[in-house]
Amino acid sequence: MKFKAGLLALIGTLVISGVVLAVPPGRVLEFNDSPLGKVVFDGKVHQEAGAKCKECHNDEMFPKMKQGTVKVTMAEIYAGRLCGVCHNGKRAFGTEGNCARCHIKP
Repeated sequence: MKFKAGLLALIGTLVISGVVLAVPPGRVLEFNDSPLGKVVFDGKVHQEAGAKCKECHNDEMFPKMKQGTVKVTMAEIYAGRLCGVCHNGKRAFGTEGNCARCHIKP
Protein backbone atom coordinates (compact mmCIF):
# COMPACT_ATOMS: atom_id res chain seq x y z
CA MET A 1 0.00 0.00 0.00
CA LYS A 2 2.84 2.40 0.86
CA PHE A 3 4.52 1.49 -2.43
CA LYS A 4 1.39 2.37 -4.42
CA ALA A 5 1.02 5.70 -2.61
CA GLY A 6 4.68 6.52 -3.19
CA LEU A 7 4.45 5.53 -6.83
CA LEU A 8 1.35 7.69 -7.35
CA ALA A 9 3.08 10.63 -5.64
CA LEU A 10 6.13 10.19 -7.90
CA ILE A 11 4.00 9.99 -11.04
CA GLY A 12 2.02 13.06 -9.96
CA THR A 13 5.23 15.00 -9.35
CA LEU A 14 6.62 14.02 -12.75
CA VAL A 15 3.40 14.98 -14.52
CA ILE A 16 3.25 18.36 -12.80
CA SER A 17 6.94 19.09 -13.41
CA GLY A 18 6.55 18.01 -17.04
CA VAL A 19 3.78 20.54 -17.53
CA VAL A 20 5.86 23.25 -15.93
CA LEU A 21 8.93 22.39 -17.98
CA ALA A 22 6.90 22.27 -21.20
CA VAL A 23 6.59 26.08 -21.19
CA PRO A 24 9.82 27.49 -19.77
CA PRO A 25 10.27 31.19 -19.02
CA GLY A 26 11.14 33.16 -22.13
CA ARG A 27 9.65 30.60 -24.49
CA VAL A 28 9.83 31.69 -28.10
CA LEU A 29 7.51 30.28 -30.75
CA GLU A 30 8.16 30.60 -34.46
CA PHE A 31 5.41 30.52 -37.05
CA ASN A 32 6.94 29.91 -40.48
CA ASP A 33 3.87 29.62 -42.74
CA SER A 34 3.41 33.28 -43.65
CA PRO A 35 4.47 34.51 -47.10
CA LEU A 36 5.37 37.82 -45.39
CA GLY A 37 8.07 36.10 -43.32
CA LYS A 38 8.15 34.14 -40.11
CA VAL A 39 6.47 35.48 -36.98
CA VAL A 40 8.25 35.11 -33.67
CA PHE A 41 6.19 35.16 -30.47
CA ASP A 42 8.29 35.85 -27.39
CA GLY A 43 6.45 35.11 -24.15
CA LYS A 44 8.91 37.17 -22.13
CA VAL A 45 8.26 40.32 -24.19
CA HIS A 46 4.52 39.93 -23.60
CA GLN A 47 5.03 39.19 -19.91
CA GLU A 48 7.19 42.31 -19.52
CA ALA A 49 4.43 44.32 -21.20
CA GLY A 50 2.06 43.19 -18.45
CA ALA A 51 0.18 40.50 -20.37
CA LYS A 52 -0.92 37.44 -18.43
CA CYS A 53 -1.01 34.02 -20.12
CA LYS A 54 -4.71 33.48 -19.30
CA GLU A 55 -5.66 36.72 -21.08
CA CYS A 56 -5.05 34.94 -24.40
CA HIS A 57 -5.12 31.28 -23.44
CA ASN A 58 -8.81 31.04 -22.65
CA ASP A 59 -11.91 29.47 -24.17
CA GLU A 60 -12.32 32.21 -26.78
CA MET A 61 -8.89 33.16 -28.10
CA PHE A 62 -6.38 30.32 -27.85
CA PRO A 63 -8.14 27.54 -25.92
CA LYS A 64 -5.49 24.91 -26.61
CA MET A 65 -1.94 25.54 -25.48
CA LYS A 66 -0.45 23.72 -28.44
CA GLN A 67 1.02 25.48 -31.46
CA GLY A 68 -0.91 24.80 -34.64
CA THR A 69 -4.30 24.18 -33.02
CA VAL A 70 -5.69 27.63 -33.94
CA LYS A 71 -5.50 29.04 -37.47
CA VAL A 72 -4.14 32.58 -37.17
CA THR A 73 -4.87 34.80 -40.15
CA MET A 74 -4.47 38.53 -40.69
CA ALA A 75 -8.20 38.74 -41.42
CA GLU A 76 -8.91 37.43 -37.92
CA ILE A 77 -6.38 39.80 -36.37
CA TYR A 78 -7.68 42.83 -38.32
CA ALA A 79 -11.20 41.92 -37.16
CA GLY A 80 -10.05 42.29 -33.54
CA ARG A 81 -9.80 38.61 -32.76
CA LEU A 82 -6.82 36.52 -31.65
CA CYS A 83 -3.73 38.81 -31.49
CA GLY A 84 -5.91 41.71 -32.63
CA VAL A 85 -7.69 41.82 -29.27
CA CYS A 86 -4.65 43.64 -27.85
CA HIS A 87 -2.79 44.66 -31.01
CA ASN A 88 -5.41 47.24 -31.92
CA GLY A 89 -3.39 50.44 -31.60
CA LYS A 90 -4.79 51.12 -28.13
CA ARG A 91 -3.48 48.47 -25.77
CA ALA A 92 -0.54 47.47 -27.97
CA PHE A 93 0.74 48.57 -31.36
CA GLY A 94 -1.75 48.13 -34.15
CA THR A 95 -1.07 45.53 -36.80
CA GLU A 96 -2.14 47.41 -39.94
CA GLY A 97 0.91 49.01 -41.54
CA ASN A 98 3.24 47.43 -38.97
CA CYS A 99 4.00 44.15 -40.73
CA ALA A 100 7.71 44.21 -39.86
CA ARG A 101 6.94 44.39 -36.12
CA CYS A 102 5.90 40.72 -36.26
CA HIS A 103 6.95 39.36 -39.66
CA ILE A 104 10.67 38.78 -40.13
CA LYS A 105 11.79 38.51 -43.76
CA PRO A 106 14.57 36.01 -44.45
